[in-house]
Amino acid sequence: MVRNIKISDPLAVMSPYIEEIKSAANRVINSGIYIGGEEVSSFESEFSAYLNIANTISTGSGTDALQLAFRSMGLKVGDKIATVSHTAVATIAAIEMVGAIPVFVDINPEIYTIDIENLRKTLEYHKQRFPHNPIKAIVPVHLYGHPVDMDQIMILAKEYDALVIEDCAQAHGAEINGKKCGTWGHAAAFSFYPTKNLGCLGDGGAMCTNNIGIANQARLIKEYGWEERYISKIPGINTRLDPVQAAILKVKLKYLDRENEKRIGIAHTYINELASVGIKLPTSKSGYKHVFHQFTIKTKNRDYLKEELRLNGVITNILYPKPVHLQPAYINKIILSGSLKNTHKISNEILSLPIHPNLTTEEISNISKMIIKLLK
Repeated sequence: MVRNIKISDPLAVMSPYIEEIKSAANRVINSGIYIGGEEVSSFESEFSAYLNIANTISTGSGTDALQLAFRSMGLKVGDKIATVSHTAVATIAAIEMVGAIPVFVDINPEIYTIDIENLRKTLEYHKQRFPHNPIKAIVPVHLYGHPVDMDQIMILAKEYDALVIEDCAQAHGAEINGKKCGTWGHAAAFSFYPTKNLGCLGDGGAMCTNNIGIANQARLIKEYGWEERYISKIPGINTRLDPVQAAILKVKLKYLDRENEKRIGIAHTYINELASVGIKLPTSKSGYKHVFHQFTIKTKNRDYLKEELRLNGVITNILYPKPVHLQPAYINKIILSGSLKNTHKISNEILSLPIHPNLTTEEISNISKMIIKLLK
């Protein structure tokens, strides 16, 4: 019998190195430095080295990281930013924080990330229809841990003179032909929310870029626009990763690749176990490293399956139950690109099964057998 298996379990994931985390937190407490300092700067350096990127600018959250990227790249009120409606609302909230306008593009029905052909049509339409206000930026969301086709994104961005800001909140360590997500665009944003593949014990985030001009602007903006203390050179905001979280992330970063491999192994076990049950299982494009932040299946029996699994102690989730453009806060406030038929369809059928590095083979097998029994 399976009991109380959660979709994610950040505390259980940390159990192999909990003593290291306690030691790191105590080091910060004993240092007396609770804002900025060596822990934050060293984590930024280590994360840059991990990604093989020049600059990491830490923030208080992934939403702040996106907002900081937009501001640092000069995006402003009225600028149009193309992205997807099938994403965490944080993506859209960050666009609104700078007064920009989201333009929603449909998703690929196989991997649930932005559809390249629909994006091309959207960029062309706005270029022709609104020559004085075309789409200024693209935010590809590497959803569930599967990378967007960044080769094609960058080709389109160059053709249409658009900036690219990768939303990597669910893609820590994901790769395309050996090149990590977060290093393809002009900038990228990461979240370190506790349930992420790389998560701290609170909120945290980071903006990354290879462009030194964008990086320097971001460092100014993130702390009130100060070039010298108390003197704001430009308008800014306040967003910080605190040293305790930075110290914890330094510990967890050492284990990220190992834990991603565990996630990939768990996903393959699920795929093998559930291959014959008639549900749509996750796929991965050749040359792409899918790090399975979520293991998301698709079935017309979604609601029944979710409830029956709950009754048997297996906690699943729906990411996401309603596209952003259909949520009360955003109805009639955004621009759609076509019908978004794939976006609408999958929101009624997707279900994310438990996946985290501490799941045992027995637990995965029991969950799979339960699903097979319920659907047959």
